[in-house]
Amino acid sequence: MDLPIDHFRLLGVSPSAEPEAILRRLQTRCDSPPDQGFTHEALLQRADLLRRSADLLTDPSDRADYEAALLRLSESHPNGTVGLDLPTSSEVAGLILLWEAHGAVEAFQLARQGLQPPQAPALGSGREADLTLLAALACRDAALEEQDQRRYESAAQLLIDGIQLQQRMGKLPDQQRLLEDALQALTPFRILDLLSRDLGDQDSHQRGLTLLDELVVARGGLEATDVDSDHQGSLTQADFESFFHQIRRFLTVQEQIDLFSRWFEGGAADAGFLTVLALTAAGFSRRKPEFLEQARELIQTLANADLDPMPLMGCLDLLLGNVKDAERHFAVLRDADLQAWFLNHPGDRLAAQCEYCRAWLERDVLPGYRDVDASVADLDAWFADRDVQGYVDRLDRKASRQPLTEEVPLDWSTAGTASLDSSFDLGEPDPDAESDDVSVRLPFWQQRWVRPAAAALALLGIAVGGLALVRRNLDYAPLVPETASETTEVEEEVEENEVEEQVRIGASPAQPADEPVASLKPALRPSAPSKPLMSDAPTEAELQALVQGWLDAKALALSGQPADLSVVARDPLLKRVERERAVDAAAGRSKSIDASITSIEVLDRKPLRIELRAQVAYSDRLQGADGAVIEETAPSDFSVTYVLGRDGTQWRLHDYMPGS
Repeated sequence: MDLPIDHFRLLGVSPSAEPEAILRRLQTRCDSPPDQGFTHEALLQRADLLRRSADLLTDPSDRADYEAALLRLSESHPNGTVGLDLPTSSEVAGLILLWEAHGAVEAFQLARQGLQPPQAPALGSGREADLTLLAALACRDAALEEQDQRRYESAAQLLIDGIQLQQRMGKLPDQQRLLEDALQALTPFRILDLLSRDLGDQDSHQRGLTLLDELVVARGGLEATDVDSDHQGSLTQADFESFFHQIRRFLTVQEQIDLFSRWFEGGAADAGFLTVLALTAAGFSRRKPEFLEQARELIQTLANADLDPMPLMGCLDLLLGNVKDAERHFAVLRDADLQAWFLNHPGDRLAAQCEYCRAWLERDVLPGYRDVDASVADLDAWFADRDVQGYVDRLDRKASRQPLTEEVPLDWSTAGTASLDSSFDLGEPDPDAESDDVSVRLPFWQQRWVRPAAAALALLGIAVGGLALVRRNLDYAPLVPETASETTEVEEEVEENEVEEQVRIGASPAQPADEPVASLKPALRPSAPSKPLMSDAPTEAELQALVQGWLDAKALALSGQPADLSVVARDPLLKRVERERAVDAAAGRSKSIDASITSIEVLDRKPLRIELRAQVAYSDRLQGADGAVIEETAPSDFSVTYVLGRDGTQWRLHDYMPGS
């Protein structure tokens, strides 16, 4: 056997080592053989080979001849490898010494070769057992050496070969599991290695995408809650998030859409939100508004109680030219700081919405893709694009959307300059500015909707929060400037508009005293059911009574009178009402609300969940401490989707959202 190692390396000494140092090294090596389970015969042969090397290197004449031979070989074969000729009987011992001398890759390859025909040992022999064990140990060490050199895919291929060999031999299941664990732990590094390679290497890129898909599916989604942190091959959630953010920049936006959509359809609900962001990034960067429409439709299907979709819906509607719906969504933000920022923005509501949308695109949507420029989100360029104009026009015709005022022309060519009291800056206005009236270049779509409706209803969404992974991609708080906190405590407790029946967009100013106002219920009475709804299969009449009880009891509470909502609603909804009433009370205000269910339609019925859509006839009035009307909403009809959940045997309202 030709062993690729010289006597110095085999013994583990320097070429300049003195005889005394060589003998001490020999004694140490013989006294500490490997203890992984090799046969006694193999260890004796190992000791014999060590002694032979020591004998040669301590004999002055033999050592001089050997060193001269090494010099001649290096001169005649500068790129060659020195080797030792060993008898077949010393094969295993020589490979063990090669492995100990950090030649794991060579030791594994030679051991694997020795286990294959025609060199395969007899079944059940000691040689077979030693070579199988050596192959497993050398394979694992070889993979570690490759990993240290950042050759992750090469390390993985070594482990795959080692696992296949152990499966064929079927003798060392524990060693096979160790190799499998090492391969699994290597997966994130392999993915990063493959995806970060030159774009011309498409085979490697596709292999990286496949591995990424398999990794996420095996984890059960982007947010795996049951990962075994003690398992060698398992990534903690924090480690996985760090890895995920590293690899995103090597993926195109379309690749991310495909991956996120597939994970979402496979049951990974946490991938739905990332699909929305990827669709938005693709649509905006490529001027493809149909992608934004897909994102808008998808976000309405996401059932995550911790995610507030309203800021996203507002931005998407704004980009699709539907400013009326955009304002409706922006009006029901739950985040108090974000609400305060909108209320304290130096410009009008539309200017604030545009600025927020631009910041959202630049920070949360466009970064993280290989083929998307995240440096600038130019809304003017977006709406100046012919494809965008044509698509939005088609949406207008399809939805029969009409301008909100006759004073603004519908012609798409009306782009120009308009004067708004706005600086389009998330920071404080320039104190040195000569005037607060800043001339701003407005695209045509802003001029089209420069005067939104005086009174329109809006609906409450789900609470702000979000997935731990998503939170890194979307965090509303940093978008809010510090100047928004320069308000009084009462102003900071801005009315959250957290009831679907009473939010007003651009509410009308108080009516003059000599003008009649819409009538409301003269006296509110508690009408929430005194008994909980306990039926296994509630009828439509019972469901309507429960929702009407919620509306009436909530109206009673917001007017400042005692009301028990716990019979009809869960605690989070109760707290919303309490917060809203506290803000009104601090400002010396009160609300009078008239809300009635005119019809309901059961959309989905399950043993523990019922979803229904209700038509609500609604009007309200906000009054100051002196009884003067501050704002009011004229009688209107709108649709709300309610979700009821069953707590044990009792049905309560769980959430409500815009109905289509």
